[in-house]
Amino acid sequence: MGYSARRGFTNGSMKMTGAQRQAEMQARIQQMQEQVNAAQEAVEAQEFTASVGGGVVEAKVNGKKEVLAVTIKPEAVDPEDVEMLQDLVVSAVNEALRQAGEAMDKSIEQATGGLDLGAFGL
Repeated sequence: MGYSARRGFTNGSMKMTGAQRQAEMQARIQQMQEQVNAAQEAVEAQEFTASVGGGVVEAKVNGKKEVLAVTIKPEAVDPEDVEMLQDLVVSAVNEALRQAGEAMDKSIEQATGGLDLGAFGL
């Protein structure tokens, strides 16, 4: 350990400067952003399926929250009760979209280590 009037007691190593710390932080943020982007792309490529009404209505969406397909079994079609069929379709689509959103949130949380990126405006 040495002594310098300027630096005081040191063990021979130099502290990082503010610019070095900032560069390191920017590199970490860039790496995290790349991980978040990869996580988002992975979820966007997935498909999520939900069925309601005992399986008579099924909706399939992707991670981009786009509806890919709606399947309705003939027994779900009652000309006297169209509202029930409409409700089943809405329920199935909403559940599949909820699954996709939940998967996206979980994937981003894993990529960021739980860090709230909203605090950074991201």
